[in-house]
Amino acid sequence: MQEVLKDRVKETRVTLRLTDSPACVVADDNGLSEHLKRMLKQAGQQAPDSKPILELNPEHPLVKRLQHESSHFDEWAHVLLDQALLAEGGQLEDPAAFVKRLNTLLSA
Repeated sequence: MQEVLKDRVKETRVTLRLTDSPACVVADDNGLSEHLKRMLKQAGQQAPDSKPILELNPEHPLVKRLQHESSHFDEWAHVLLDQALLAEGGQLEDPAAFVKRLNTLLSA
């Protein structure tokens, strides 16, 4: 997953703190959260560019499915990241690509 998302995330890692969600995004120790970046931008301030860390819940059915998914692995990786960004209150850079990926996966 790190290889697939290398342009969009700093790191991917497994976490045991998630219970209901398949994934979440967090800032690294020196980074700003997505929420704080949005607040700075709304106030007209520059927010430094930084990539989030994607944490995955290994017990969630969607994450478990990735172990057996080869033909749509890349799409699933991007959808999980986009869902985590949306859950954080963020906006997607390319909503049309998210919808296209989701439709592909739902119709597969």
